[in-house]
Amino acid sequence: MDAEALHGDAIFIDAVAPLLHKKQYVGSYVLGGVTCVAPTVGVGSESPSTALKTIGNWLRYIRTNPGVRLVEKARHVEDAKRDGKMGILFHFQGTGPFETDLDLVDAFHAAGVRMVQLTYNRKDYVGDGCEEELDGGLSRFGKDLVRRLNENRIIVDCSHTGYKTTMDALSLTTRPAVFSHSNSAVLFPSKRNIRDDQAKAAAATGGLVAVTAVPQFVVSANGGAARPSIDDLIAHIDHFVSVVGIDQVGLGLDYWWGTLPFSDLGTVVEHWEHHVEAGDWSPQAYPRPPHYNPPEIETPELLKGMTVGLIRRGYSEEDIRKILGLNWLRVFHEVWGE
Repeated sequence: MDAEALHGDAIFIDAVAPLLHKKQYVGSYVLGGVTCVAPTVGVGSESPSTALKTIGNWLRYIRTNPGVRLVEKARHVEDAKRDGKMGILFHFQGTGPFETDLDLVDAFHAAGVRMVQLTYNRKDYVGDGCEEELDGGLSRFGKDLVRRLNENRIIVDCSHTGYKTTMDALSLTTRPAVFSHSNSAVLFPSKRNIRDDQAKAAAATGGLVAVTAVPQFVVSANGGAARPSIDDLIAHIDHFVSVVGIDQVGLGLDYWWGTLPFSDLGTVVEHWEHHVEAGDWSPQAYPRPPHYNPPEIETPELLKGMTVGLIRRGYSEEDIRKILGLNWLRVFHEVWGE
């Protein structure tokens, strides 16, 4: 199997990309052969105005850069592939931008948001994050929010969210829901990873589980730097395929600047300390840096390494195409329509 030809021809969807907060990395994803990528345009408890400014900045960027296009329908991904462009999908990691006003769901849908993560590690108005000691499940507001997301055909994303809160959401949603960037707690028991019954519950909605390359969710840091290989990452793919099947596993690699090989370690540590002090990250789930992406896919330019790794692992061409993007495309069709 020719890895370069397959990678170039496949639809490749990376459903989580906070690295694109720095737009100089857009070209890295283009060079890596990505068809559609999802920058984080709202995170945690950010205000509506902050998220709106981020979206406005992206809309201007898209309007002035002909090599990218906004993705609001599934066919927009297919169009981007046909036209040699890269699709941009707006993703919230947390529901802070909605505050407690459900009409803001409609407003942000109109602005292009198409996937929303319920919590970011901590408790919010919706429910409990995965880092909370107690998990009371979806709040009444959270249940109303899931219903409103369904009405607006916005994908419900359960990554970073507490066990009971995810299970409540997955039993309530009437459209396919996902874990956009979560690995297997069976292989590595981080609070940020998910159990098999969570993966099965997402699959039962028609959704999927997408694995993340964030090093500290792939392998243990063992008191030092986390340095997974592509095979360590693909082991999480293998596991989810065995649990939910080949049609319900995808990629949400979650590149961020702190794991790039040329990042200044002192700046990365300062950033880590800020988030630990703020309560966004615990040292248990987010060990002190440094952490390094798998060298085969160290930066987005090298994403052909994912295709190479899947071939080496013995996946068929059809199954590789599903993992790289077709499974996400199916979810897009089912939630967003054509």
